[in-house]
Formats: sequence, structure tokens, C-alpha cells
Amino acid sequence: MDERRMTMTEALHLALDQALERDERVFLLGEDIADPGASGPTAGLSTRYGTQRVLDTPISEAAIVGAAIGAAMAGFRPVAEIMIMDFIGIAADQLVNNAAKLRFMTGGRTSAPITVRTQVYGGLSTGATHSQSLEAWFMHIPGLKVITPATPRDAKGLLTTAIFDDDPCIFLEPIRLRGQRGMVPLDPAFAIPLGEAEVKRPGTDVTLISYGRAVVEALKAADRLATDGISAEVLDLRTLVPLDVAAMVRSVGRTRRAVVVHDAVGFAGPGAEITAIVQRELFGTLLAPIERVAARFVPNPAPAALESSIYPSVERIVAAVRQTLRPDQARSDPTKAGIRG
Repeated sequence: MDERRMTMTEALHLALDQALERDERVFLLGEDIADPGASGPTAGLSTRYGTQRVLDTPISEAAIVGAAIGAAMAGFRPVAEIMIMDFIGIAADQLVNNAAKLRFMTGGRTSAPITVRTQVYGGLSTGATHSQSLEAWFMHIPGLKVITPATPRDAKGLLTTAIFDDDPCIFLEPIRLRGQRGMVPLDPAFAIPLGEAEVKRPGTDVTLISYGRAVVEALKAADRLATDGISAEVLDLRTLVPLDVAAMVRSVGRTRRAVVVHDAVGFAGPGAEITAIVQRELFGTLLAPIERVAARFVPNPAPAALESSIYPSVERIVAAVRQTLRPDQARSDPTKAGIRG
């Protein structure tokens, strides 16, 4: 398979470009997504495909998503852009009460095959209302699929899948990973199935369960832990709905310890559900309580020095792993002849 090294922004652009070329039902709509003002993944696309298929919209998230749902019901496959996830609440009624419920309310006769692209956690001193990761809101809504890539390859493959999925998908793009580079397949048919997690780094002592930007921090933490002889496996969920429970159980079943890492706030965050599921499935197998490393339960501060203390860091992840390895936290491991975990 032909591949090229590119940034995540370029990988997203490639996915959108190929989807527009492949299927005339695909069109894009959102604020400032058409040339000459377009930047990022949509730059140049209105010039190539015309403003009938790459539509600049008024500044109204409710109108953007509402129009996308109506078009989807008419047979199109809209890709709607909400510039930053903090603004998605304005379109919550359209997403929660319309898009997510159409299949159920029509007895399966129609659905809303829309993809809503939005950006999460800027990490760029953007303040309290331009930096939130609100994925837990939509994990709670039956009928919505929630996707967040951590690499350019995954960004391209998962976005392609989302666009051609028959259900509404919320696609979260980590702002801080826009410039990250990696090898990306050029084949327009390349797609990654939803609900399939991926082991980004194998390990034997503890599993770091993560997604999105936090995967990068988890990988760095695993590197640091390795210098002390601690083998950490990094499991990238890639999609939160559907959630790959089997992959989590396989990984943590091997390591018998787990740390969940994400940029959403910890209280009632995605990690709470992940922890509950793993604890239920592996009760009696775990050697220590599952730890969580997440954004602190405060509004995001604008000063960079303060902001960096809010989100998961290598230091916080390493500390959480060491907590799971403490003798007073562990139960006896019958597979190790009396050695404490």
C-alpha cells in the first residue's frame, strides 16, 4: 500500500478530498471552510469542488448541524464543522434529539449519516471557553458515535469510515496534534473500522488506556517508565462509542494493572465508565485499583504556566503507574509464588 509521511492536518485534508471525489453525496459545511479564508483540513477544497459542495455558513452551530441533518435525510452525506468543541452545546438539541434519534423514531426507515468534525483541547492558552474536551456528553447519548484519533494514519482512516457510516458521528480532532507527522496510506479505500482499539506499544506490567492527544503523553510516560524496568502497554481506544471492551479486557487481563488517561475532566469523565467496565470484567484479577489521570475539575486557565498543570502530563502518568505498583496497593499474585504485585 502506497504511503506518504504527512501531518494530521494533511491526513484529514486527504480524507475529505478523497470522500468528495468518491461520492457526490458528500459535501462540507461550516464557518470559514471555503477559500480564500479556509485553513487547515478544508483549505483548497472549495476551489476544487466548488462552493456548492464546500459551503461557508453563518456563525450558527445550530443552523450548521440542523442543515446537515436535513440534507442527510434527503440522501446526502454531510460533513459539518464546528470550529471548537466548546461551541457544540449550541447544536446539542439537533444532535441529541434529532440526529441521534432518527433511526429509532422512524422505525429504522431513515437515519442521519452526518459527520460532525470539531477540535478539542487547544493547549494554546486559549482560556476557559476555547479548550474543553466534552466527549463524555455525547458518549451518554444512544445513537451517536464518538471518534478521536491520535495519529495521522488513524485520522485519515477513521474520518473516511465516519463519513460513510450510516449513523451520526462526532469526530474529535486534537488541536495540539495538528502538526504531528506519520505515515498515511494514500488509497482512497483505506478505512479503519469503528470500535477497534489498537495497542500502540506492547507491555507486561501495566496498561495505559487512552485516546486522542493523551496517547502521546502515555507513550512518553511508557518510555520514561522503561528506563526503570517498568513495561507499560499503551492501548489507544480510537473510538469511545463504540468502545472496544474486548481489547481493554485482553490487555488489562495480561498486565493486571491499569491507568486511564484522557484530556476530559476526571469527574464523571470517560475514564469513569472505562474503569467501571474493566473493574467489572476483571474483578478478582486486578492486582491494584485502577488509577485515572485526567484534566482537573476546574475551568481551563489562559496562562500557559497554569494550563500545563491542568492536563495529563508524563509526570502525572508515571506517578499513577507507580501508585499501582506499590506493595500496599497490591493483592497477592498467585501466579508469582507469593511475590507481591
